[in-house]
Amino acid sequence: MRDVFDAIEAFLDTLASIHWGWLAVAVLCHLARIVCRSRGWRNCIAEAYPDREVKWRYVFGGYVAGVGANALLPGRGGDLLRLYIVKHRVEGSTYATLGGTLLADGIFDLFAASALLIWALSAGVLPGGDVLPNLPAVDWLWVFKNPQQALVIAGFLLAVGLVVGALAYRRVTEFWVHVRQGLWILRDPILYLRRVAVWDAGDWALRLTAVFFYLHAFGLPATAYNVFAYQVAGSLSTALPLTPAGIGTEQALLVFVFSGIAPASKILAFSVGVKLVTIAVNLTLGISAVALMLGSLRWRDRVEADAAGRA
Repeated sequence: MRDVFDAIEAFLDTLASIHWGWLAVAVLCHLARIVCRSRGWRNCIAEAYPDREVKWRYVFGGYVAGVGANALLPGRGGDLLRLYIVKHRVEGSTYATLGGTLLADGIFDLFAASALLIWALSAGVLPGGDVLPNLPAVDWLWVFKNPQQALVIAGFLLAVGLVVGALAYRRVTEFWVHVRQGLWILRDPILYLRRVAVWDAGDWALRLTAVFFYLHAFGLPATAYNVFAYQVAGSLSTALPLTPAGIGTEQALLVFVFSGIAPASKILAFSVGVKLVTIAVNLTLGISAVALMLGSLRWRDRVEADAAGRA
């Protein structure tokens, strides 16, 4: 946490040198990618419920609310809020089916992120096994430092899952039926490419373009290598987000990845600056969406009240 505060201080020291015009363009690209992503998810939901009316503005509101919550909550807790809002806007929908649509919408992410990771490994972008354990503030390093304990915990969780699944076989079977309904759009590859993948590709193109302008805004070389390297670090920091928005992990990775390009203080200022701007934008959008969609900012109270009503 001390490293994060030092990085924030470095960012504040560079405020006067930021190119605000490039920063504004980057923010616009970020907003546009949210629009693209919500359109792709809406199409997954519409295909899962072809006999229901799935309005994009409701899906967009739920998606934005979840993005805002993820800016504050670790472990992608905002996804639960996203599902809750959309479930109450699509008549007869279930959480399992909506969760399946998230899986369908994430297929393109898996391929894109894997391609970037393969490039990063082949280009030597990422730190090796001799360097990784010594990087500070990487929140998932415990797994690498304690592999035996991590395997024991993983095995225990797997055993618990198998026991629970065996005891609740019928419910699990019904659950997977609903999940498969959420994956229905994948039955037709052409339909998936036309209605989902094209929007997800737009999302990735816009997020890389945003990084390009962020680099310009903070006076760093806006090369293709730096854009891809930043995206790899960002993807790894949010793969297991034990901190809100993966803050801390991304900064530690970027200091290594961008070593030799600029001083560490400037890299930290850039990384934290981009993270703070993104969090501020996402949080503003999320608060607005929650207020409009739920009529109150106390969304947890609404969720608990609905659960109590069903009980």
